[in-house]
Formats: sequence, structure tokens, C-alpha cells
Amino acid sequence: MGSTVKVYGMAMSTATARVLTALEEKEASYELVLVNLQTGEHKQPPHLARNPFGQVPAFEDGSLMLFESRAVARYIAKKYDSGTDLLRSGDAEEAALVDVWLDVEAHHFDPPTSAISYQYIIVPIFFGGVPDEKVVEENAAKLEKVLDVYEERLSKSKYLAGDSFSLADLSHLPYTNNLMKTPKASLITSRPHVNAWWEAISSRPSFQKVAAGMTLGG
Repeated sequence: MGSTVKVYGMAMSTATARVLTALEEKEASYELVLVNLQTGEHKQPPHLARNPFGQVPAFEDGSLMLFESRAVARYIAKKYDSGTDLLRSGDAEEAALVDVWLDVEAHHFDPPTSAISYQYIIVPIFFGGVPDEKVVEENAAKLEKVLDVYEERLSKSKYLAGDSFSLADLSHLPYTNNLMKTPKASLITSRPHVNAWWEAISSRPSFQKVAAGMTLGG
């Protein structure tokens, strides 16, 4: 398989967790190289050479250097034949639905979920502040509408792209994991099909392993 790939990031970073979970699902070997966000290491020249936007993760596979976690996860899903078929490549319709729900995650689910997570987790831990409840409630209202769409979709299939776990589901794991640690976890638990889906995807061994490193300070 060649040299072990390297992921430059931090275990508690949601974007890093997305990439690590994809690698775990594909049963790929990798090395996690710590980039300490708390000391600003991600904004220093060595890391900017890997990711010019000064974010994590960066992904190194031989001479190939990638950034943007969703793109990296797609690359991993395409590269490795082992493990889970995350792109549902053998079924054109399911493959198309994977793409649809990956876009939904990026454009509809991520913005409000990450905003809530930022207020409840990042603001207190990194800045010693208190959550802005107005921002929380505005984004919770947006997420309510998004999750109503998910509830309808998941009433018809176990996973977002059909009856098999895919990259579309995987991409939701890190930020939903954070959301479940906040007072807004009820947005998930109050919707029976969304909650069943969450329980199914979050209990996968790949994410259980990665989630153990997502604890604050981990």
C-alpha cells in the first residue's frame, strides 16, 4: 500500500475527526501528527505550507498534500478498496444520493450545528466566555427546519443514501457528536428517526475510536 498517510491536525477538531473516521472505515493505516490549535501552530509557516488557509487537517499521501476535510474524505473513500464502500460506487442511484446528502450536510446542516457547537463548546473552553443565547436560538431554529427534512428522509430509509452506511452519514458524525454534548441535544433525540439514525452511526467502531479522542483537551 506504500507509505503510511499522515493527517496533520488535532483529535478534538471536528474536521480532523471526519478524516480519521473515513480512514478507520476504510481500514487504512495512518499517523496523526499533532497541530496544536491552542498555541496557534496552525497559523505558522510550516503548517501554512500544508494548508494555506491555516486550518486543520492537512493530509499527506506521499507527494500529495490535500486539505478541506470533505475533499480528503472523498479521496480516502475512492483510494482504498478495503473496508466500507462509503461512496456506494456500485449503485448509480445510491452514489448520487451520497452526493446529494453530502451537499446537504455542508450547506444546510453544518452551518447551524457548528454555530451552536461554537457557542457551547469553543467559547467557554478557548475564550473563557459564556454562550450567546441569541445566536444559539437563531441557529437552533434553522436546524429545526433542517432536521424536519432529515426526519422525513429517514422515515423512508435507515441511512441518508439508502439502506447502507455511506460517506454522507459519516460526514455528520463529528458535529452531531458535539451537538449531543450541548443543551440542544433534544433537536436530535426528539425526532425518532433522526435519533435512531444517530444511534446507529455513532455506535460504529470507527467513530467510537475517533470520538474517544474528541474529548475536550484530547
